Amino acid sequence: MARLIEKLTPLGVRKKQTPGHYGDGGGLWLQISKFESKSWVFRYTLHGKRHEMGLGPTHTVSLAEARQKAKECRLTLLDGKDPIEVRKTTTLAEALRRAKMMTFDQCAAAYIEAHRSSWKNVKHISQWENTIQAYASPVIGKLPVTSVDTDLVVKILNPIWQTKTETATRLRGRIESVLDWATTSKFRQGDNPARWRGHLENLLSSPNKIAKVRHHPALPWQELGEFMADLREREGVAARAVELAILTATRSGEVRNATWAEFDAGLWVIPAARMKMGREHRIPLPTAAVELLGKMPRLGDLVFPGTKKDKPLSDMSLTAVLRRMARNEITVHGFRSSFRDWCSESVANSFPREVCEHALAHSLPDKIEAAYRRGDLIEKRALLMQAWSDYCATIQPVAKVTQIRGKTLA
Repeated sequence: MARLIEKLTPLGVRKKQTPGHYGDGGGLWLQISKFESKSWVFRYTLHGKRHEMGLGPTHTVSLAEARQKAKECRLTLLDGKDPIEVRKTTTLAEALRRAKMMTFDQCAAAYIEAHRSSWKNVKHISQWENTIQAYASPVIGKLPVTSVDTDLVVKILNPIWQTKTETATRLRGRIESVLDWATTSKFRQGDNPARWRGHLENLLSSPNKIAKVRHHPALPWQELGEFMADLREREGVAARAVELAILTATRSGEVRNATWAEFDAGLWVIPAARMKMGREHRIPLPTAAVELLGKMPRLGDLVFPGTKKDKPLSDMSLTAVLRRMARNEITVHGFRSSFRDWCSESVANSFPREVCEHALAHSLPDKIEAAYRRGDLIEKRALLMQAWSDYCATIQPVAKVTQIRGKTLA
């Protein structure tokens, strides 16, 4: 009587070379490929559908071990379970177990490395690393990333939420990003415990109610003419850099790092790599800006070189100009606010909002509106910047004060 199970022998397994399938019984088969590689497979039928499950190569799994694996598969089938699905579940559980060894610090380092090339300046990268190291790492750095929960996130944020609100809110966002990366990378599962909306907002007070946002101190636009007259009396490369920043409503860094190659025919084209929003910005130059550039000596690639060779002016050099003018209450960046206030409040100015926003290289807040306005309104902005330049050259008259019966009238 033919044997129904354990029909193969170890010697027979070694000697067989012809491609095909050779049954051992009980669903276990020796499989020989056309390349004469040998492996074990378990064949079974479940819910009317045939399946084949690999059990490993013969050089690793012996005949006895293959029979034991096949027996375990048959027992699984008796329980009404699919052996392939059970193995997948076991494999996933093991992967999750190994993932628990991935610490938060390791995930943070991997996240920063993955995004390093997309972050434009070294300062941003160091801020990420420093805040994580200073506040998050002491609490959760060495813990498996799967162990990070809401209580631990709140434990990190609570000590600085009231006193260092801006730092705390940025830290929360960074922790959320790292944990999102860990979830996407399958190092953790479930909701993000650092998310704000519908979660931490119920446990921490609103940042907007703790401390008001501090804007860069700005000079009132009505005083621009007098200020510019004083500025133009100042000599030096830094003073001219401040003047160009005002005339073009640009940021300090955009001016300080400007190169001569960016200027042509009354147009300043700042490449995307140097812009905060990562998009090329074209600026139509008013006549005063063209004249200013025409008087600057060309000592290299940089328009405003610093004291060190091939290095631009420092940010402090522009601030120092304001300090020498006894203007300690304002900043260079604040002149962008002066420009925007002039756009909004000046009776003589009738330029549309989107033209003014484009001049500042701002993204339009309405995504639908932005989608329809793909151009940069360069011709209208040329008129705007010339009007702004003309205004900056105009000193506003001081209101006369008259005394009438002890009362002061302006």
